[in-house]
Amino acid sequence: MNTIFRKSMLSVAGLAFAGGVFAGPIAAHAATPADGKPVAAAVQQSAPKPQGDQSHITLNDEQTANVKAIIAATKKAGLPERAAVISIATSLQESKLENLGHLGDANDHDSLGLFQQRPTSGWGTPEQITNPEYSTTAFLKGLKQVDGWQDMPLTQAAQTVQVSAYPDAYAQWEQQATDLVGQHWNS
Repeated sequence: MNTIFRKSMLSVAGLAFAGGVFAGPIAAHAATPADGKPVAAAVQQSAPKPQGDQSHITLNDEQTANVKAIIAATKKAGLPERAAVISIATSLQESKLENLGHLGDANDHDSLGLFQQRPTSGWGTPEQITNPEYSTTAFLKGLKQVDGWQDMPLTQAAQTVQVSAYPDAYAQWEQQATDLVGQHWNS
């Protein structure tokens, strides 16, 4: 190894160590108030900022129950709030959080339920995909297979699972989905 490079690296490491030795105690005392009692600092992970113009609908009791069912299924799957936000935003786009049965001529192929999943695409039977817990669990199973879903834009994560003809449409529901998860996650 080049001697100059090695000395440079050792100098940088030494400065970093010295900075930690001196700044550590200073930073620790800076958080101690005058009464000497330690202060607990809350660290909140920042969620990605919603993209684009946001939509909002007023929910009825059935839609609110579906929000709670999606959150319960997300918790049961051991996934974080972000997964619930993506799930609720997806359901807002697909069905406005209504557990839709077959809509006749207005139906998009054989799409059913909160996520407009299709039995012919392997999502489950009509009875299964019109069950909010089952359909949410099926969506979350697909979401977990998306590498990096936690950090990607909501619309990209949702689209990777749903394969919609309108891939950017999920983004408009991110703020309402975030608000709903914040309101119902701990209730």
